[in-house]
Amino acid sequence: MIWLPSSDPLWKSLRGIVATNVFSPRSLAVALDVRQRKVRDMVSYFRDCAGTELDVGQALYGGVLNLVSSSFCSVDVVDMGGQSAQGVRKLVEDLIEVIAKPNVSDLFPFLGPLDLQGWRRWTEIRFEKIFLILDGIIDRRMAAANASTEKQGDFLDSLLELLSTGKMARDSLTTIVFEVIAAGSDAMSITLEWAMAELLRNPSVMAKEGVEIGGYAVPNGSTVIFNAWAIMRDPAAWERPHEFVPERFLGKADQVVDFRGKAFEFIPFGSGRRLCPGVPMAERVVPFILASLLHAFEWRLPDGVSPTELDVSERFTTANVMAVPLKAVPVVIT
Repeated sequence: MIWLPSSDPLWKSLRGIVATNVFSPRSLAVALDVRQRKVRDMVSYFRDCAGTELDVGQALYGGVLNLVSSSFCSVDVVDMGGQSAQGVRKLVEDLIEVIAKPNVSDLFPFLGPLDLQGWRRWTEIRFEKIFLILDGIIDRRMAAANASTEKQGDFLDSLLELLSTGKMARDSLTTIVFEVIAAGSDAMSITLEWAMAELLRNPSVMAKEGVEIGGYAVPNGSTVIFNAWAIMRDPAAWERPHEFVPERFLGKADQVVDFRGKAFEFIPFGSGRRLCPGVPMAERVVPFILASLLHAFEWRLPDGVSPTELDVSERFTTANVMAVPLKAVPVVIT
């Protein structure tokens, strides 16, 4: 769905299914208890690791992945902080990274079937590994549904109902589950890792947050990728654009910049018809997890690392990923 043109009837159909069955207020409200339970699981994991240095991004990824999969499919996908989480994350990161690599077929579409650089074969292997996990979840649910009339009442049940009535193909079902679980988890965990990194770089803000947080011709049919990073750091629109100043987003209601694509100086979720459908989920999950971690722990950098020395350089992919994984030490607040 991500790469389908918005004029494609399949894109319109899948977008409608996701909006109705995944990110609608009703669907998200039903999964509230699950989200709260999974955040408690994350806090418990960090509490068990208290006093030790850990890879914050890796731990967050496993926790967010299980939160999303449990919310929509009533099942954990990985062991938080374990090798399974690391393996899934590596597969997803590899796929995201290869999308940003130059591909001669993008410049000369007639060469696409030849796959001269081997990217199609490369991505197919990794998609097969991820889809093997997701198809296993789907197959087990279908087997359980055949053996019992009892339903989980979650997002996956809604999709299986569409599948049984012929309104959705099986490959579309697996693709939607992948995009919701894998892609959504990656985006939210990256956001949380950056937030933690900026807070650790700015101890004074960390203390405060603990209290306050609650003219070119473009050929027809071209794919255009705009530089959102530069737009959201434009000094003409933002005061001190390169500084971490969360207060700029905590003003009065009529002063807060809209993040749903209407204010073009701030477009973390895109805009227009291609606005990220996961906005309702992200705006509930990311602040909840961040606030929970700040409330439960005092966060410190590893011995010998000062806030000014923390490496926050970026790695070029289609997502804004930290080049050096964030390492930090959670300390239980007593």
